[in-house]
Amino acid sequence: MLSTANILLEARNLRKHFPITKGFIRQKKAGWIRAVDGVSFSINRGETFGLVGESGCGKTTTAKLVLLLEQPTSGSILFGGEDISALSETMLKQYSRSVQAVFQDPYGSLDPRMKVANIISEPLVVTHAITRKAIIERVKEVLLEVGLDPKSINRFPHQFSGGQRQRIAVARALASEPEVIILDEPVSALDVSIRAQLMNLLKDLQERLGLTYFLIAHNLAVVKHMSNCIGVMYVGHIVEYGDADEIHQHPCHPYTAGLLSAALPADPDAPNAEIILSGEVPSPINPPPGCRFHPRCSHAKGICSEAGPILRKVAANHFVACHFDLGG
Repeated sequence: MLSTANILLEARNLRKHFPITKGFIRQKKAGWIRAVDGVSFSINRGETFGLVGESGCGKTTTAKLVLLLEQPTSGSILFGGEDISALSETMLKQYSRSVQAVFQDPYGSLDPRMKVANIISEPLVVTHAITRKAIIERVKEVLLEVGLDPKSINRFPHQFSGGQRQRIAVARALASEPEVIILDEPVSALDVSIRAQLMNLLKDLQERLGLTYFLIAHNLAVVKHMSNCIGVMYVGHIVEYGDADEIHQHPCHPYTAGLLSAALPADPDAPNAEIILSGEVPSPINPPPGCRFHPRCSHAKGICSEAGPILRKVAANHFVACHFDLGG
């Protein structure tokens, strides 16, 4: 959709459907959970792609597909132009080193029984054949990178604050010198006063190390602050996609406009039209026909319940899946 000049990571028509079974002894398929249902996006080298949406829309499942924690039902993931499903075992190990993750909960994602040195060195032990001395030096190096004292390598996670624990998680992701880091709600579990510090750290690391980020969040304000490109996801589909500033200033999908309305404004005195999204996110087991957002949309017409809209270009680097030109 966007420029293909410098794409590092790309998803093409990605789908992940989980089977629903019934019966205890003789299990039979009773349907499918359509968690990810035809998602496409691309991330340019050194940039940040933000995927935003409410809980249950398929964001984390998409991240798991990229991390190879789940296998796609169909579609493909390309890294450096190569389909990762066709990579050799050696190249898959290289891919695993190149794509790391920082997860939401700094309390749950770090093993409380492991010292910091062991936590951060895990990716190195698994994917690198290097000496113990070299591993410790690398651990100290990445601790400095994230603003922590290298002397803390023998401490345990409970001896750190929540913000410091998330810095340890970032250090673990940096240890194997990745090209891409997936950030799954990296600041949502932190105090408001700490969030900006961590986001600024991530942006500084990106600039200094040339990192590429795949950011997942439910807060459009966080995504706007961090991202070059945004995808808005709803019940397995991307409903709006494109340049972050363009989408933030001119949202064209009513769901995007609703998310923006719910986000805290950068300027509290700026006028902000309140948009209340009625109802709940529908189940991916039995999504509504046509446009999946139509039961909650104040602009819905008859066609919306009959045909699913496809992404169409509305401006340079701006695409929306809506039957109507809602401007923005």
